Amino acid sequence: MKQQAGSSVFLILLCLLYVFACVDAQTCRPSGTIRGKNPPPGQCNTENDSDCCKVGKLYTTYKCSPPVSSHTKAMLTLNSFEAGGDGGGPSECDNQYHSDDDPVVALSTGWFSNKKRCLKYINIYGNGRSVRAKVVDECDSTMGCDSDHDYQPPCPNNIVDASKAVWKALNVPESDWGGLDIYWSDTD
Repeated sequence: MKQQAGSSVFLILLCLLYVFACVDAQTCRPSGTIRGKNPPPGQCNTENDSDCCKVGKLYTTYKCSPPVSSHTKAMLTLNSFEAGGDGGGPSECDNQYHSDDDPVVALSTGWFSNKKRCLKYINIYGNGRSVRAKVVDECDSTMGCDSDHDYQPPCPNNIVDASKAVWKALNVPESDWGGLDIYWSDTD
């Protein structure tokens, strides 16, 4: 009887370990921090209410994003992909700028997945509507507060950074552009 009880305890502990390992595998933990620096005068583009890094503030970085599903929860933010816009340089996927009238997005580093979603389309669901948008850039969750990132902080790990065309297609009033809870999925 002792052997059966010992085996049962072992089996229960093994099951608990498996459950915790599965839960841990589905989380996305911070990978580090970046300390904010004072941007040179005129070097931080604040178009679309973009934030500039604050001197001395610690910003969390991520190499991952939450798991992707057919209904991935995210935060929609506003970005300009045009030359001179707050998106910085040309888009990473095609080294081009894109009109704010085109439904294009940048995804947080983990979702961007080393360019695996480059120039592919995703469906975005929010405000009772949906829109199909092309992935053209990364919203860098690993770096920031430097000239390459217009002295803006690193992106959180759950961002779909969208052009004005996406916001318009979702019929969100301009006064509410900036942050919207949405869901997204890869298209077939």
